[in-house]
Amino acid sequence: MHIAIAGNIGSGKTTLTKMLAAHYGWTPKFESVDFNPYLADFYADMERWSFNLQIYFLNKRFKDVVEISRCSDIIIQDRTIYEDARIFAPNLHSMGLMSTRDFENYSDLFDLMMSLVSKPDLLIYLRSTIPNLVAQIQKRGRDYESSIRIDYLTGLNKRYEDWIKEYDGHLLIINVDEIKFENKPEDFQKITDRIDAELFGLFPEVKQIDE
Repeated sequence: MHIAIAGNIGSGKTTLTKMLAAHYGWTPKFESVDFNPYLADFYADMERWSFNLQIYFLNKRFKDVVEISRCSDIIIQDRTIYEDARIFAPNLHSMGLMSTRDFENYSDLFDLMMSLVSKPDLLIYLRSTIPNLVAQIQKRGRDYESSIRIDYLTGLNKRYEDWIKEYDGHLLIINVDEIKFENKPEDFQKITDRIDAELFGLFPEVKQIDE
């Protein structure tokens, strides 16, 4: 089984991945950040490094998806391959930070990859406002994130919402402005209760946790 967590930068994906892995005994699959050879350069000069960064992420996440498909464990994944192509690359292109030539090349490669893999059994989307994201980014204090632009985060947030509206897989939405799962055990239990219901009941309709 493949459970994936999606959400903007600073929404709490890695934290929730760790907590759910520990709670259920699932195998976590984390996003590669600390050892990414392009990330610091990208935040310093987005236009120069946008294509390189997105190809790096696409390569890594496609490998992850292939490994997950071959694994008999229950995998909980920090960020999905869909976010690269549906959120980050289009946002860079629309901001003029990725050329049309590079974007079309990237999109063709993504479409080919997606013809070979399946959607997650459950997608958990962490919905957040921009002020909450900024507070969380500042709290974790990564040097390479200190130069992230507000308009960049805002563009990502809009694309996340547009993507989620059209997503046709099994989906659970968590409002992380209200559900403080990291610090409140009762909020974390709300999430696990809903996941239990989703996984054992496999209800097709979208569920949202916001209070």
